[in-house]
Amino acid sequence: MTAFCRVCGAAHPTTVLDLGTVPAADHFPPAETDPVTDPRHVLQLALCTACGLAQLPGDDTTADEPRGVEPDAVRIAGERAVEEIAARGWLTETTVVREYGSPHGGSWLPGLRARGVRDALPASADDAKATLIVDGLGLMHEADQAAALRERSARLAPGGVLVLQIHSLGTILRQRQWTSVRHGHFAYWSLTALQRALYAAGLVPTGCWESELYGGTLLVTARPIDADVRAVGADLACARRVLADEQLLGVTDPAALAGLGDALIDEVSALRRAVDDAASAGVSVAAYGAASRAVALFALAGVDSSTIRATVDASPAKWGRRMPGTTVPIVGPDWLATTRPDRVVVTVPDLLAEVSAAHPDVAFVDLALLTEGRRA
Repeated sequence: MTAFCRVCGAAHPTTVLDLGTVPAADHFPPAETDPVTDPRHVLQLALCTACGLAQLPGDDTTADEPRGVEPDAVRIAGERAVEEIAARGWLTETTVVREYGSPHGGSWLPGLRARGVRDALPASADDAKATLIVDGLGLMHEADQAAALRERSARLAPGGVLVLQIHSLGTILRQRQWTSVRHGHFAYWSLTALQRALYAAGLVPTGCWESELYGGTLLVTARPIDADVRAVGADLACARRVLADEQLLGVTDPAALAGLGDALIDEVSALRRAVDDAASAGVSVAAYGAASRAVALFALAGVDSSTIRATVDASPAKWGRRMPGTTVPIVGPDWLATTRPDRVVVTVPDLLAEVSAAHPDVAFVDLALLTEGRRA
């Protein structure tokens, strides 16, 4: 475990959530292997009381995730982000863009190019400056958060704009999304903490706007500290509203974040009861979405292929594997038609509308409703 904050360097961030040891979130073993042999790793969430960053104090896993299929919700959120960027006048025929994307997939570059941006810098262009830098959930995957922010600042041209997409810590706290805490996601930003870190990296926060992705995502904007900053009024109003909400939620209060531990206990227990009750009643249950956020939940709840028959996923790279720490196999969508389970639990709420439309004859249910362990 690291003894120092990943952004400000303060000593000994306070542990606010401890999941014990769980399988790596992005390693899906072959289906025929024994889950008893799956390595387990410590997973904790800590809060730096000096700067407010929620973070993994340590992570000894190695990224090994099979490439997933980009959900419609992520694609639509990216398209809307591009629309917002265009509406603010940040796309011109002289715009030079650089993208820091998520390793899980998805890119805003096609949408930016469709709006006339022709000059996109390759990742290898270390010294080139961009007038627009977009970061679609890329920052949270950087172990050294301070260095990552300094790099983005250094690569931004004078007067340029940085757009950072973050899964808001306020959302995680409000909706009790403890399953968002996973290996490989090193930082969980509130706007309160991010604004401080942006200033430290030589950037002036200029506002934000909100997205429905993952229950509440923020797109935060910043410019170089010596720029002629002209913020959009609506973006400033959004920032004031979010900051006030974060203060009420207590995003920088270890005691408030410790409440995620209650959510963990509630949801793990409720899932175990739900699948056991279904099995006793002769109701067959499957899952949809071999998502990283389901790994710890399934492992801690002790589910297996007798209670959850399979996890359906659209990514061929995951077929023939299994959910780590369990015997639950990962299969393709055709399995639904051939097996016809009585109930299919959707592990990622953003997938529910998409899969329901694609499979209208299947009885899908949101995992949060099934467990009744997450409060609105």
